[in-house]
Amino acid sequence: MTFESVDEYIASFPAEVREVLEEVRRTIHAAVPNAAEKISYQMPTITLDGTPLLHFSAWKTHIAIYPIPPTDEPLTAALAPYRSGKGTLKFPLDKPIPYDLITRVTEAFVRQR
Repeated sequence: MTFESVDEYIASFPAEVREVLEEVRRTIHAAVPNAAEKISYQMPTITLDGTPLLHFSAWKTHIAIYPIPPTDEPLTAALAPYRSGKGTLKFPLDKPIPYDLITRVTEAFVRQR
């Protein structure tokens, strides 16, 4: 399936996943109020000043955020349980989503710019 908008992407998931995706979206926009969004690589992409900042997506068992920004030691430790490979954070859908960590990751992306 080809998505034309973030709304269309989110609408393609079951209600309980849509709720999580919408909250991830709100969390990111709260951390970067002047961010825009688009579909890139067939997933929601948050942009800042026209440059991609981060991507998020939903899978069968988790929500993912890519890539992982440079982080300080406390954030690196907090993210350790969610790291998957070199550049992916996976947040299991069967556990509470740590939106506070998503805020911190988003802020780290902005700081690296």
